[in-house]
Amino acid sequence: MNGIFYIGATGLDAQGKAVETVANNVANINTAAYKRGTVSFSELLSADAANGAAGADEVKRAAAGVMANPTLHVFAQGDLRPTGNDMDIAVQGEGFLELAGGDGRTTLWRGGTLRIGADGFLAAANGLPLASMIAVPADAEAIHIAKNGMVTATLRNERTPVEIGQIELAVPADLQRMESLGDGLYALPDDALSVTRSVPGEDKAGLVAQGFSEASNIKLADEMVSLMIYQRAYASSARLVQIGDELMGIANGLKR
Repeated sequence: MNGIFYIGATGLDAQGKAVETVANNVANINTAAYKRGTVSFSELLSADAANGAAGADEVKRAAAGVMANPTLHVFAQGDLRPTGNDMDIAVQGEGFLELAGGDGRTTLWRGGTLRIGADGFLAAANGLPLASMIAVPADAEAIHIAKNGMVTATLRNERTPVEIGQIELAVPADLQRMESLGDGLYALPDDALSVTRSVPGEDKAGLVAQGFSEASNIKLADEMVSLMIYQRAYASSARLVQIGDELMGIANGLKR
């Protein structure tokens, strides 16, 4: 009798996580380079010894609820929108900009607004420098980033730009193994051997777009449809728990 409560409870938990994922997507619809979160569901099974002629050594599987994994993302390309700011950068393709993180993990970034850190290196808005460690001269008046990642700077009283570095793009072997850190940042839990690094335009890594910002790949209509589906499933799980309570009440009310 108690099994119906556990099955209903797992459904409530799974659908609740799905609703939270949709809510997070909607909240980040205007976040640059945000990638849509999604949920995968898997069936929970319980193992019981088989009865009858099959023998006690064999095991049968019975449904015991559902489990949700809300950590997955859809890494489809978002629209590139011009910003008019030369310090904005976006990636057109599958690649990521690699940042020099302090925890030893590979930190990847889909782009946003660059800044010049206190140490003079090009960095993300959060202060982490690009892994290419591109030093910007103190007398630089303008920075240009080509589609192939070559970075040049126009110096004061100089007409000819000088090369100051090369941006590379990183492509993880398995996107779903990445951990979302927020603000378009991702981290790989394992070593960097699962990442392919190449010059933009090579190995399908994509190109670099200066003066552009990548929009999120959220579609509000899709999120609203998903929200209604998850809410209906949540209500069904709640009804299952209610039915179990009613059956338990009937059983407790039986008289000999």
